[in-house]
Amino acid sequence: MRVAGVAAGVLSSMSSMVRRSAHAANGPDGRGGVGRTGRPAYPDPVSVQSTEFRAVMGQFATGVTVVTTLDGDRPEGITVNAMASVSLEPPMVMIALDRRRHINPAIEAGGRFAINILAEGQQWLSDCFAGANVNPGRDVFCGAGWDAGETGMPLLRGAIAALECRVVDRLETGDHHVFVGAVEAAHLHDEAAPPLLYHRRRYLRIERATTSVVTGKPESPAG
Repeated sequence: MRVAGVAAGVLSSMSSMVRRSAHAANGPDGRGGVGRTGRPAYPDPVSVQSTEFRAVMGQFATGVTVVTTLDGDRPEGITVNAMASVSLEPPMVMIALDRRRHINPAIEAGGRFAINILAEGQQWLSDCFAGANVNPGRDVFCGAGWDAGETGMPLLRGAIAALECRVVDRLETGDHHVFVGAVEAAHLHDEAAPPLLYHRRRYLRIERATTSVVTGKPESPAG
């Protein structure tokens, strides 16, 4: 399967930019460019340890979701914060899952998944679907209440919102599978509910917040 429409253009443009950047940095003979200081623009490659990478990425606050699907008629779910939109027209999102995760075969076989955006009071679901040693556990869908969505995907009760997606591409990169999904149904259950957030490997709840208009960008229904 191939990424369609805008998503394909974005990925192609990104690939071209990377190639151009690499050529500029390496110079026409491929032996490395020179920066403004007169030093090589890029030193020899260095190795970043996974612990260092985790520490840096932990500074980026994210929402918390549970990705669900069906394994036959059995609901499956896993906690995911590596999720992002990749296209507005057509609507597409991506999720990144460690290739060892138990849910991957079910998503690949069924070709569908749902993204459930958790509310602040649903930490227990995040913990359970992340594999915490709790009872009821993930093997019985954490005892969570759910309803079948428009495409049949399990939608968690109490979630702020949910997206039902059809897999249009799967990429293998590093130790993860990246699933690109075309959004076929969108559900906004509680627009005012505060979200469950994740920051520095801990949960973060909103106790005080202010909002401000983005400078130079007019309000629009699309955001």
